[in-house]
Amino acid sequence: MSAAMPLRARRWRPSPFIAGTAGLHAMAATAVGAVPATWPWALGSVMASHLALTAAGLWPRSALLGPNWRRLPASAGNNIALTIDDGPHPEVTPRVLDVLDRYGARATFFCIGDEARRYPKCVEAIVARGHAVENHSQRHLHRFSLLGPAAMRREIAAAQTTLADITGTPPLFFRAPAGLRNPFLEPALCALGLHLASWTRRGFDTRANDAARVAHRLLDGLAAGDILLVHDGHAARDAHGRPVVLDVLPKVLEAAAAAQLRCMTLRAALATMEARP
Repeated sequence: MSAAMPLRARRWRPSPFIAGTAGLHAMAATAVGAVPATWPWALGSVMASHLALTAAGLWPRSALLGPNWRRLPASAGNNIALTIDDGPHPEVTPRVLDVLDRYGARATFFCIGDEARRYPKCVEAIVARGHAVENHSQRHLHRFSLLGPAAMRREIAAAQTTLADITGTPPLFFRAPAGLRNPFLEPALCALGLHLASWTRRGFDTRANDAARVAHRLLDGLAAGDILLVHDGHAARDAHGRPVVLDVLPKVLEAAAAAQLRCMTLRAALATMEARP
């Protein structure tokens, strides 16, 4: 089996929001066909639905376009997930791994295919040290959410191949660049056997260079089931040039330990769901 092939494709079922939008388009076409004078109403309705679809795609934590892991399932118990995006980075990723080792924490790394191909040893180290590697697209295009269905599937499938070739295991989860997407994403993910994951909260650590502020955003209301987002790639740096994430992680992991919360990977959380009778 090719590395790009899904382990287990999922059946695509349009969300109620998508189905409702399709129904609105059909009603508008029928109305214009029956009464041509209704075209302004029909056009306005279609335009409003497209705006609503766009807004849903620009809301990373939205589930309107399809299933979206914003929290861990209840079967994950007293765990949280630490997710780390935009790597691997040859300087930052090894230092992040050292911090995680120090606290005995497991994390999920959403890796960019091109960066993984550039720094395969970093990706191999992520897996060797007990963490999970998932799909963050091949090129991390800023225009990802504007891609059509074929281009979007190619971009995701390319990263599947790249990451599976390096790690020996195809990713099970996908996170869109910046979390932005469109209605074509969920059918592509289903065909490739991937689950969309966003987050419960993020620290904005690619822009903020104050570790205390970033940690506060991540820890405010911290509870079991939370999915936290930080970055090893594109990491902001403090006044001394030190990647902020290196000071954020100890604060987060110490607070989690104090709250008796453990860190698990997203694929480990998925396994708890599949193990339930």
